[in-house]
Amino acid sequence: MRQEHDSDRPLFMISVAAELAGMHPQTLRLYERRGLVSPQRTAGRTRRYSQRDVERLRRIQELTELGLNLAGVQRVLAMEQQIETMKLRMAVLEERLDEAAEVMRREVERIE
Repeated sequence: MRQEHDSDRPLFMISVAAELAGMHPQTLRLYERRGLVSPQRTAGRTRRYSQRDVERLRRIQELTELGLNLAGVQRVLAMEQQIETMKLRMAVLEERLDEAAEVMRREVERIE
């Protein structure tokens, strides 16, 4: 069984996460309702935020301070996620391309 990455561990109660992100706890509840952040829940339904959640809250705050509304923030976050996904895919494809180039180089050497 794989262990969670440390930045994904749900550690912080809403008051602590709000303080770390520099926000009011009610703002975190609003962001959760809008789907901008999804804290994990304990068995007693208490919200628990991870370090990654806190970083996301800071990014949301950064974007709203630039003048984006929450719909704009949601779109930017979605595009940033798409970019990260494409970067990972591109890295895999580059690795495959390098491997194929090496196979072709060896085949050319063999033929010559």
